[in-house]
Amino acid sequence: MSFGSRFQYWIFYVVIGTFGKRAARALLRLVVFWYVAFRPAVREQAGYYLRRRFPAHGGWARARDAYRLCLAFGQVLVDRAVLGIIGSSVPVAALEDRDGLKELLAEGRGLILVTAHVGGWQHAMAGLTALDVPASLLIHRDAGDKDKQFFEHRAGAAPFTLLDPEGYLGSTLQMLQVLREGGVLCIMGDRGLGASTVAVDFLGGPVPLPYSPYKLASATGAPIAVIFPMECQGRPMLQLARIIRVPGNLGRSASAYRPYAEQFSQALEQFVAENPYQFFNFYNIWA
Repeated sequence: MSFGSRFQYWIFYVVIGTFGKRAARALLRLVVFWYVAFRPAVREQAGYYLRRRFPAHGGWARARDAYRLCLAFGQVLVDRAVLGIIGSSVPVAALEDRDGLKELLAEGRGLILVTAHVGGWQHAMAGLTALDVPASLLIHRDAGDKDKQFFEHRAGAAPFTLLDPEGYLGSTLQMLQVLREGGVLCIMGDRGLGASTVAVDFLGGPVPLPYSPYKLASATGAPIAVIFPMECQGRPMLQLARIIRVPGNLGRSASAYRPYAEQFSQALEQFVAENPYQFFNFYNIWA
Protein backbone atom coordinates (compact mmCIF):
# COMPACT_ATOMS: atom_id res chain seq x y z
CA MET A 1 0.00 0.00 0.00
CA SER A 2 1.37 3.45 -0.96
CA PHE A 3 0.10 6.88 -0.03
CA GLY A 4 1.19 9.94 -2.00
CA SER A 5 2.78 10.41 -5.39
CA ARG A 6 6.18 9.37 -6.71
CA PHE A 7 7.26 13.01 -6.49
CA GLN A 8 6.40 13.10 -2.79
CA TYR A 9 8.42 9.97 -2.17
CA TRP A 10 11.32 11.55 -4.08
CA ILE A 11 11.16 14.57 -1.75
CA PHE A 12 11.59 12.28 1.25
CA TYR A 13 14.50 10.50 -0.41
CA VAL A 14 16.21 13.86 -0.98
CA VAL A 15 15.58 14.95 2.61
CA ILE A 16 17.02 11.66 3.92
CA GLY A 17 20.11 11.90 1.74
CA THR A 18 20.71 15.57 2.62
CA PHE A 19 19.53 16.02 6.20
CA GLY A 20 19.12 12.50 7.56
CA LYS A 21 16.47 10.41 9.30
CA ARG A 22 15.44 12.92 11.97
CA ALA A 23 14.51 15.59 9.42
CA ALA A 24 12.55 13.07 7.34
CA ARG A 25 10.57 11.96 10.38
CA ALA A 26 9.76 15.58 11.27
CA LEU A 27 8.45 16.20 7.75
CA LEU A 28 6.51 12.94 7.95
CA ARG A 29 4.43 14.16 10.91
CA LEU A 30 3.17 17.11 8.88
CA VAL A 31 2.41 14.99 5.83
CA VAL A 32 0.54 12.33 7.81
CA PHE A 33 -1.51 14.97 9.66
CA TRP A 34 -2.56 16.48 6.31
CA TYR A 35 -3.57 13.13 4.85
CA VAL A 36 -5.54 12.01 7.91
CA ALA A 37 -7.22 15.41 8.39
CA PHE A 38 -8.14 16.16 4.79
CA ARG A 39 -8.31 12.80 2.98
CA PRO A 40 -11.35 10.83 4.22
CA ALA A 41 -10.29 7.85 2.08
CA VAL A 42 -7.16 7.46 4.20
CA ARG A 43 -9.20 7.36 7.42
CA GLU A 44 -11.55 4.82 5.84
CA GLN A 45 -8.72 2.54 4.74
CA ALA A 46 -7.16 2.66 8.19
CA GLY A 47 -10.59 2.10 9.73
CA TYR A 48 -11.06 -1.42 8.38
CA TYR A 49 -8.61 -2.71 10.97
CA LEU A 50 -9.02 -0.01 13.63
CA ARG A 51 -12.78 -0.60 13.98
CA ARG A 52 -11.98 -4.22 14.81
CA ARG A 53 -9.10 -3.44 17.15
CA PHE A 54 -10.82 -0.54 18.95
CA PRO A 55 -14.59 -1.16 18.54
CA ALA A 56 -15.48 1.35 21.29
CA HIS A 57 -13.56 4.22 19.68
CA GLY A 58 -15.29 6.84 17.59
CA GLY A 59 -14.98 10.46 16.53
CA TRP A 60 -11.74 12.07 17.65
CA ALA A 61 -10.46 8.81 19.17
CA ARG A 62 -10.83 7.06 15.80
CA ALA A 63 -9.09 9.97 14.02
CA ARG A 64 -6.26 9.79 16.55
CA ASP A 65 -5.96 6.04 15.97
CA ALA A 66 -5.76 6.61 12.21
CA TYR A 67 -3.05 9.23 12.70
CA ARG A 68 -0.97 6.96 14.93
CA LEU A 69 -1.34 3.99 12.58
CA CYS A 70 -0.45 6.00 9.45
CA LEU A 71 2.44 7.72 11.24
CA ALA A 72 3.86 4.36 12.31
CA PHE A 73 3.49 3.09 8.75
CA GLY A 74 5.24 6.19 7.40
CA GLN A 75 8.07 5.77 9.90
CA VAL A 76 8.58 2.23 8.62
CA LEU A 77 8.87 3.56 5.05
CA VAL A 78 11.30 6.27 6.18
CA ASP A 79 13.45 3.78 8.08
CA ARG A 80 13.49 1.47 5.08
CA ALA A 81 14.62 4.29 2.80
CA VAL A 82 17.26 5.32 5.36
CA LEU A 83 18.66 1.78 5.31
CA GLY A 84 18.95 1.93 1.52
CA ILE A 85 20.23 5.51 1.20
CA ILE A 86 22.50 5.86 4.24
CA GLY A 87 23.27 2.18 4.61
CA SER A 88 25.33 0.72 7.43
CA SER A 89 24.69 3.60 9.83
CA VAL A 90 21.19 2.18 10.33
CA PRO A 91 20.92 -0.88 12.61
CA VAL A 92 19.67 -4.06 10.93
CA ALA A 93 17.07 -6.07 12.83
CA ALA A 94 18.47 -8.62 15.25
CA LEU A 95 16.98 -12.10 15.51
CA GLU A 96 15.43 -12.69 18.93
CA ASP A 97 16.32 -16.41 18.96
CA ARG A 98 18.95 -16.97 16.31
CA ASP A 99 20.23 -20.14 17.97
CA GLY A 100 16.71 -21.59 18.10
CA LEU A 101 16.18 -20.91 14.41
CA LYS A 102 19.56 -22.43 13.59
CA GLU A 103 18.53 -25.58 15.47
CA LEU A 104 15.46 -25.80 13.24
CA LEU A 105 17.66 -25.37 10.18
CA ALA A 106 19.98 -28.11 11.44
CA GLU A 107 17.13 -30.60 10.91
CA GLY A 108 18.07 -30.39 7.23
CA ARG A 109 14.63 -29.73 5.79
CA GLY A 110 14.91 -25.98 5.37
CA LEU A 111 12.93 -23.44 7.35
CA ILE A 112 9.70 -21.61 6.53
CA LEU A 113 9.33 -18.19 8.15
CA VAL A 114 5.74 -16.94 8.19
CA THR A 115 5.32 -13.26 8.97
CA ALA A 116 2.82 -10.44 8.43
CA HIS A 117 2.57 -6.80 7.43
CA VAL A 118 3.64 -5.67 10.88
CA GLY A 119 6.45 -3.45 12.08
CA GLY A 120 9.29 -2.77 9.67
CA TRP A 121 8.97 -6.19 8.10
CA GLN A 122 10.81 -5.43 4.85
CA HIS A 123 13.57 -3.60 6.72
CA ALA A 124 13.78 -6.45 9.22
CA MET A 125 14.22 -9.10 6.52
CA ALA A 126 17.79 -7.85 6.10
CA GLY A 127 18.42 -9.46 9.48
CA LEU A 128 17.98 -12.92 7.94
CA THR A 129 21.63 -12.82 6.90
CA ALA A 130 22.41 -13.72 10.54
CA LEU A 131 21.25 -17.29 9.81
CA ASP A 132 24.18 -17.77 7.40
CA VAL A 133 22.09 -19.63 4.82
CA PRO A 134 20.49 -18.44 1.57
CA ALA A 135 17.12 -16.77 2.15
CA SER A 136 14.24 -16.30 -0.28
CA LEU A 137 11.29 -13.98 0.12
CA LEU A 138 7.91 -14.48 -1.53
CA ILE A 139 6.70 -10.94 -2.16
CA HIS A 140 3.93 -9.38 -4.20
CA ARG A 141 4.09 -5.72 -5.17
CA ASP A 142 0.80 -3.93 -5.79
CA ALA A 143 0.55 -2.09 -9.08
CA GLY A 144 0.00 1.15 -7.16
CA ASP A 145 3.14 0.90 -5.02
CA LYS A 146 5.37 3.92 -5.54
CA ASP A 147 7.96 3.49 -2.80
CA LYS A 148 11.27 1.68 -3.28
CA GLN A 149 12.58 -1.37 -1.48
CA PHE A 150 15.65 -0.51 0.58
CA PHE A 151 17.98 -2.36 -1.80
CA GLU A 152 16.63 -0.44 -4.81
CA HIS A 153 18.28 2.78 -3.60
CA ARG A 154 21.77 1.57 -4.43
CA ALA A 155 23.61 -0.76 -6.79
CA GLY A 156 23.93 -4.38 -5.83
CA ALA A 157 21.70 -7.36 -5.26
CA ALA A 158 19.14 -7.78 -2.50
CA PRO A 159 20.32 -9.75 0.55
CA PHE A 160 17.75 -12.40 -0.35
CA THR A 161 16.21 -13.94 -3.47
CA LEU A 162 12.84 -12.50 -4.46
CA LEU A 163 10.09 -14.87 -5.60
CA ASP A 164 6.88 -13.72 -7.29
CA PRO A 165 3.64 -15.37 -6.06
CA GLU A 166 2.09 -14.54 -9.42
CA GLY A 167 4.87 -16.29 -11.33
CA TYR A 168 4.67 -19.73 -12.94
CA LEU A 169 2.73 -22.08 -10.63
CA GLY A 170 2.96 -19.39 -7.96
CA SER A 171 6.74 -20.00 -7.74
CA THR A 172 5.96 -23.34 -6.05
CA LEU A 173 8.85 -25.15 -7.75
CA GLN A 174 11.32 -22.51 -6.63
CA MET A 175 10.00 -22.62 -3.07
CA LEU A 176 10.34 -26.39 -2.93
CA GLN A 177 13.89 -26.09 -4.23
CA VAL A 178 14.80 -23.56 -1.53
CA LEU A 179 13.63 -25.93 1.20
CA ARG A 180 15.26 -29.01 -0.35
CA GLU A 181 18.56 -27.16 -0.35
CA GLY A 182 18.17 -26.33 3.34
CA GLY A 183 17.47 -22.63 2.85
CA VAL A 184 15.10 -20.15 4.47
CA LEU A 185 11.80 -19.31 2.81
CA CYS A 186 9.85 -16.29 4.06
CA ILE A 187 6.13 -16.01 3.27
CA MET A 188 3.50 -13.46 4.29
CA GLY A 189 0.81 -15.27 6.22
CA ASP A 190 -1.76 -12.49 6.61
CA ARG A 191 -2.88 -11.86 3.06
CA GLY A 192 -3.99 -14.41 0.52
CA LEU A 193 -3.67 -14.21 -3.24
CA GLY A 194 -5.99 -16.12 -5.53
CA ALA A 195 -8.00 -19.14 -4.44
CA SER A 196 -5.42 -20.83 -2.18
CA THR A 197 -6.87 -19.50 1.06
CA VAL A 198 -8.78 -20.84 4.03
CA ALA A 199 -11.16 -18.88 6.25
CA VAL A 200 -10.10 -18.45 9.88
CA ASP A 201 -11.21 -16.10 12.65
CA PHE A 202 -9.23 -12.93 13.24
CA LEU A 203 -10.36 -10.06 15.46
CA GLY A 204 -13.91 -11.30 15.60
CA GLY A 205 -14.55 -12.16 11.97
CA PRO A 206 -13.49 -14.65 9.28
CA VAL A 207 -10.61 -13.66 7.00
CA PRO A 208 -9.04 -15.59 4.10
CA LEU A 209 -5.47 -16.57 4.93
CA PRO A 210 -3.10 -18.42 2.60
CA TYR A 211 -2.50 -22.05 3.45
CA SER A 212 0.45 -22.55 1.08
CA PRO A 213 3.07 -22.25 3.89
CA TYR A 214 1.47 -25.13 5.76
CA LYS A 215 1.01 -27.19 2.62
CA LEU A 216 4.70 -26.73 1.81
CA ALA A 217 5.60 -27.75 5.35
CA SER A 218 3.48 -30.89 5.04
CA ALA A 219 5.08 -31.79 1.71
CA THR A 220 8.69 -31.19 2.78
CA GLY A 221 8.77 -31.70 6.54
CA ALA A 222 10.14 -28.19 7.02
CA PRO A 223 9.37 -26.57 10.38
CA ILE A 224 7.54 -23.23 10.44
CA ALA A 225 8.64 -20.29 12.57
CA VAL A 226 6.18 -17.41 12.96
CA ILE A 227 8.21 -14.20 13.26
CA PHE A 228 7.12 -10.60 13.71
CA PRO A 229 9.29 -7.49 13.36
CA MET A 230 9.13 -5.19 16.37
CA GLU A 231 11.03 -2.47 18.23
CA CYS A 232 12.97 -3.47 21.36
CA GLN A 233 14.62 -0.63 23.28
CA GLY A 234 14.76 1.44 20.12
CA ARG A 235 16.35 -1.32 18.04
CA PRO A 236 14.55 -3.34 15.35
CA MET A 237 14.14 -7.00 16.20
CA LEU A 238 12.57 -10.11 14.71
CA GLN A 239 10.45 -11.75 17.39
CA LEU A 240 10.00 -15.50 17.28
CA ALA A 241 6.30 -15.75 18.17
CA ARG A 242 5.54 -19.42 17.58
CA ILE A 243 6.84 -22.66 16.05
CA ILE A 244 4.34 -24.67 14.01
CA ARG A 245 4.79 -28.32 13.09
CA VAL A 246 2.61 -29.64 10.25
CA PRO A 247 2.21 -33.42 9.80
CA GLY A 248 3.16 -34.92 6.47
CA ASN A 249 0.85 -36.07 3.69
CA LEU A 250 -2.15 -33.90 4.56
CA GLY A 251 -3.20 -33.79 0.92
CA ARG A 252 -4.76 -30.97 -1.06
CA SER A 253 -7.86 -30.08 0.95
CA ALA A 254 -7.77 -26.55 2.32
CA SER A 255 -9.62 -27.63 5.46
CA ALA A 256 -6.71 -29.88 6.44
CA TYR A 257 -4.52 -26.81 6.86
CA ARG A 258 -7.04 -24.62 8.72
CA PRO A 259 -5.70 -25.55 12.22
CA TYR A 260 -2.25 -24.27 11.28
CA ALA A 261 -3.54 -21.07 9.71
CA GLU A 262 -5.51 -20.62 12.96
CA GLN A 263 -2.29 -20.92 14.96
CA PHE A 264 -0.81 -18.11 12.89
CA SER A 265 -3.96 -16.01 13.33
CA GLN A 266 -3.80 -16.48 17.09
CA ALA A 267 -0.15 -15.41 17.17
CA LEU A 268 -0.99 -12.33 15.09
CA GLU A 269 -3.91 -11.43 17.35
CA GLN A 270 -1.59 -11.54 20.34
CA PHE A 271 0.90 -9.31 18.53
CA VAL A 272 -1.68 -6.65 17.62
CA ALA A 273 -3.06 -6.75 21.17
CA GLU A 274 0.38 -5.73 22.40
CA ASN A 275 1.32 -3.53 19.41
CA PRO A 276 -1.97 -2.08 18.06
CA TYR A 277 -0.38 0.52 15.78
CA GLN A 278 2.10 -1.87 14.18
CA PHE A 279 -0.30 -3.90 12.00
CA PHE A 280 -0.33 -2.21 8.62
CA ASN A 281 -3.50 -3.49 7.06
CA PHE A 282 -5.32 -0.93 4.90
CA TYR A 283 -7.66 -3.40 3.20
CA ASN A 284 -11.02 -4.79 4.24
CA ILE A 285 -9.80 -8.34 4.63
CA TRP A 286 -13.09 -9.17 6.41
CA ALA A 287 -15.22 -8.31 3.35
